[in-house]
Amino acid sequence: MPKAEHSGRGAVQTISSRQAYDILQRDPSAILIDVRATLEFLMIGHPVGAIHLAWIDEPDWQEKPAAFVAGVREIMLGQVACAEGGCPPLLLICRSGNRSLAAGKVLVEAGIGNVYNIADGFEGPRDEAHHRSTIAGWRYEGLPWEQC
Repeated sequence: MPKAEHSGRGAVQTISSRQAYDILQRDPSAILIDVRATLEFLMIGHPVGAIHLAWIDEPDWQEKPAAFVAGVREIMLGQVACAEGGCPPLLLICRSGNRSLAAGKVLVEAGIGNVYNIADGFEGPRDEAHHRSTIAGWRYEGLPWEQC
């Protein structure tokens, strides 16, 4: 069951990578956005079919919320898809769920609805040996992914 992270005008629904994959399989209008930095997206890998739109990226490593919201609106064709029956599911993923949650809250504040944070991210949390992809996450779950 999704958990809500409230942010002023609404809530970001928090789900697992497995739940996100299920949504993507059931709803062809669902949009998966990978918010990690470009190098992470390319070199570490990303879910198959994910659209890349960085929340923080080089060269300055600064959050640019307005540019991120504009990028999401562009991906959603100016939210034309939201006109009838609400917005399609907008699924956000990062490494471990922190950046995607922050990005999701900004989208909700901007009036974009039906936003989901993939809490375990692409690589999940670090284990006792400080390794990722060993406890949880998209890769750990064996969900479809690719890398350059």
